[in-house]
Amino acid sequence: MKKLLFVYNPHSGKGMITNHLPEIIDIFTKGGYDVTAHPTQSRGDACSTVKNNASEYDLVVVSGGDGTTNEVIKGIMDGGHHVPVGSIPAGTMNDFATSLGIPKYMPDAARNIVNGKPRFVDVGAFNEQYFTYVAAFGVFTKVSYSTDQERKNAFGITAYLVDAVKEAINNYDLSHSYNVTIKVGGKTVTDDFMFGMVANSLSVGGIKELAGNDVSMNDGLFEGIFIKNPANLAELTYTFNCLIKKDFNASCFYYFKAADFEVTSNDIVPWTVDGEFGGNDKHISLCCMHNALQMIVGNYVPGLKNSKKA
Repeated sequence: MKKLLFVYNPHSGKGMITNHLPEIIDIFTKGGYDVTAHPTQSRGDACSTVKNNASEYDLVVVSGGDGTTNEVIKGIMDGGHHVPVGSIPAGTMNDFATSLGIPKYMPDAARNIVNGKPRFVDVGAFNEQYFTYVAAFGVFTKVSYSTDQERKNAFGITAYLVDAVKEAINNYDLSHSYNVTIKVGGKTVTDDFMFGMVANSLSVGGIKELAGNDVSMNDGLFEGIFIKNPANLAELTYTFNCLIKKDFNASCFYYFKAADFEVTSNDIVPWTVDGEFGGNDKHISLCCMHNALQMIVGNYVPGLKNSKKA
């Protein structure tokens, strides 16, 4: 039998994985896999487990939110493994899984893995870290990792939105902007920004097309959106209206599609990576690692626009 390492976060999404665990393992077993199930014990456990053990398996499956998925993929990358990865979404947002057309119902996601095929996807390098779908700074970015797990479980996306609005109101002050220099595609831009992100996803924070409507997760390019800091309430309102309309040609945005970004500042800038705290730094290099990862997907994959298979 083929060997499968199943790494799952028992606390993600109200702990729903525990209700489906016997059925999921049964689906994998009937699909011809000898399953080793590993519930994560602490932050970083998923990464170290995969890094140290993935070479012994034919397939690694992760169940959890975007943070747990990030850890598993980091373990694959750090370990230099070429094992395909399957995903069973269990978090609040699951932007990465949604972009790959992975079913939200856990047993269906397990069947998707058994019946699916490996496809290449891009992975982001963030200095010495990796990200699967987004690295960002500024307003809203603290919400994903500061909203406590109980609120996420109880209120889902509503908890994010409520806390995001609070953060926007509390932080709307020129002193909270970030003066950064962006080098991308032979261009250099310096400005004050309230928000910036480099993404590789059809949705970010549960909002579809936030990175644009022409996103492919395996084209070797990332989408960069940087929002200028508004000078007054009228500009703030204009900015939010343009964001809702996804009018990235508006004067309040800088929008790029590129493989490499360099973001520098004279001051410390806090970043989030796949919804988790990514660290404080003055210099960030972001690079698209083209087709660096194999993901098991089904026939419907909205985020992959070419036919290259692993």
